[in-house]
Formats: sequence, C-alpha cells, structure tokens
Amino acid sequence: MIKIKLLFFLCLVPMLSIGQTPEALVSNVIKKLNSVKDYTVSATIKANIPMIKILPNEATIYFKQKDKFKVESKGITILPKQGFTDVNNFLSKKDYVSVVNDTVNIGGVKTYLISVIPNSAGNEIVLAKLWIDPVNSVMMKSQVTSKSNGTVTTNYTYGDQIKFGLPDKMVFEIDVKKFKLPKSVAADINKVSDNQKKKVNNKGTVTILLTNYTINKGLSDSIFK
Repeated sequence: MIKIKLLFFLCLVPMLSIGQTPEALVSNVIKKLNSVKDYTVSATIKANIPMIKILPNEATIYFKQKDKFKVESKGITILPKQGFTDVNNFLSKKDYVSVVNDTVNIGGVKTYLISVIPNSAGNEIVLAKLWIDPVNSVMMKSQVTSKSNGTVTTNYTYGDQIKFGLPDKMVFEIDVKKFKLPKSVAADINKVSDNQKKKVNNKGTVTILLTNYTINKGLSDSIFK
C-alpha cells in the first residue's frame, strides 16, 4: 500500500510543479497554432545527407487549415512534414494519452518533456515526444516516431512569429535508412556499395530557414490543386 501511494505521488509531481496537466500544455500549443488559418513563407533548405550532395535550395511553402500544404521549388526539396503538419494534425485530434516525463533546459528555456501516445493502433504516428515551453506555448523540440519514416527529431528556433507558434528555423535529424527520400536522391544512395554504406553515418540533417511570413491573408484553395 505504501509503494502504491508513493508511485501515485510521484506521478503527480510533474503536474503540481507546473500547475498544468500535460493535456493543458499540449492544448495551449495547438490553440496557438490553430490561430494561424493560413500562411505563405520563404524557405531556404539545406540538406546534409550522407553519400550524396544536395545544393541549398530556395522554396515557397503554402499552408491552409486544416491540412493543405504545398511546396514550390525548382530544385530537389527534402522537407519532412513531421515538423510542419503531421504533428499538428495528430495532436488536434486529441486521440492520445499524454504524460509529463521531465524538465529539460533548451537554449536557456525551461521546457517540459511530454510523451504523447496514440489511443488507436492504426495511427501513423507511434509515439511523439514534445519539449514544450509553457510560457510561450511552443514546441522547442519534437521527436516523432512514425510507421513510414522512423524517428525524426526536430529543433525549433523562434523569432517575430512566436506569437503564432511559427518558427524562424527548423533543424530535422533523420534516419536515412528509414526516411522516405525523393526518388532521385534515393537512387544516388542505392548506387553506393554496401561496404561504403557500412562506413557512413546513417544520420542526416535538414535545416530550414523561414523568412517573409504572410499570415492569415486568406489563401485560395486553388493554390493547392
């Protein structure tokens, strides 16, 4: 009985220390993101993928609630959706269980690490870990494990658009073996011998700098056709 009471107390500590439940922390993040009905933003994309060379690429990203998303670019674009729409859509459905795990300092910001587990086994996302800044109600970091792309870790940096929960910089860490790359990029990797692949780190990064946001101007649905 003593052990049960102690376990129950320890489970309550994270909630008591922040004054909010993990559900409330996640809900505040989603509420801020949902205030953005649409946006257009310029993106500079730099991919560092083992065994291939990809030049920095300029793109324009369009988004409209709830899940319209489009990227216009003349070059090869590697743009993980986990950090843009996939996590937001998953969290908005509220079909999950969330637990506060720990407090973590990220760049001088005290965050709360929350594990989010879907209730449905048929969900594409298996597990999401979110490092949430409770003061600004934004994600400073996320780690999403999905059935299709393995685990993708995203680090967020904010500037003028933090009031909308929109970052100025995103750094994705991907597992090259599991992540779905564009066919042309995947073809280049397949040309590399198995011996060479064994010698190379399978972790890659994609850095995206976001500038010139235009928010809530009423994007037409025709843009996404």
